[in-house]
Amino acid sequence: MQLSRTAKFSLGAFAIVAMAGIYLPLLLVITNSFNATTSGSFPIQDWTTKWWVAAWHNEGVREALWTSIKVASIATVIALVLGTMISFALARYEFFGKHTVNLLVVLPIALPGIVTGVAFSNTFKHVFEPLGIGLGMLSVIVGHATFCVVMVFNNVQARLGRVNRGLEEAAMDMGANLFTTFSQVTFPAIRSALIAGGLLAFALSFDEIVVTTFTTAPGTETLPIWIFNNMSRPNQAPVVNVIAAVLIVFSMIPVYLSQKLTGDDRD
Repeated sequence: MQLSRTAKFSLGAFAIVAMAGIYLPLLLVITNSFNATTSGSFPIQDWTTKWWVAAWHNEGVREALWTSIKVASIATVIALVLGTMISFALARYEFFGKHTVNLLVVLPIALPGIVTGVAFSNTFKHVFEPLGIGLGMLSVIVGHATFCVVMVFNNVQARLGRVNRGLEEAAMDMGANLFTTFSQVTFPAIRSALIAGGLLAFALSFDEIVVTTFTTAPGTETLPIWIFNNMSRPNQAPVVNVIAAVLIVFSMIPVYLSQKLTGDDRD
C-alpha cells in the first residue's frame, strides 16, 4: 500500500508524539536521580551521584531487591514447567473442552491485577490461613506465577504450531524413544521460545506491584513495593528515583533479549 507524503508525515509525527509521551517521563526519572536537591526541581542546577551511593548502601533496597529476584525466579520456573506442559497438551491432543482450557490459561493476563490480587488475598486468608499457610513469600509467588504462565504458554504454543512433526516421527521410526526424541528434536526447536517466555515472565514478575500489594505480608517487601512505600517520604525521593532508573534499565534487558530471540526465529 502506497501512502501519500502527507500520510507518512502524519504517521511519523504521531509516532514521535506517542514515543515522547511514553519515554520523556522515564528520562526525567533517570535525570532526577542525579539531581543534587531532594525537591526534584527542574532544570537541574547541580548534578551528583551521591544518591546512587546512598541507594547502594541502603539495606532496605538490598533486601527488597533480593526478595524480588527470588520471587521472580521461582515464579518463572513454575511458569516454564506449567506453561510448557499446558502448551504441549493443547497443541498435540484433541479433547473435550480444549478451547475452554485455552481461554482459562490466558485469562489471568487479561484480568485486572486488582481482581487477581483480591481473589488470592481472600483465598489465603479464608482457606489457607486456618491451615497455617498465611500471606507471605508463597502467596506472592503463586500470585505472580498465574500470569507468568501465560507468557511461557503463548511463546511455546506458537512455536509448537511451526514445529515439523515429521522430524519427530522420523526420529521415533529410527528407534529413538520418547525422551530422546524430545531432547534431540523437539527441545532444540522450542528452546528459544522457552528462553523468550522465561525472560518475559521474569520481567513481568520483577516489576509487578498490584498483585503483590494484596498478596504480600509486612515482612515480605519486593522492590516495587519498597518504591511505592517510600515515594511519599521526601528524604527518600532521590533514592526512589535511583531505584526507578535501575528498574527501567533492568526491565529493558529481558524484553530486548526476548524480542531478539523471537525475531531471529522469524528470519
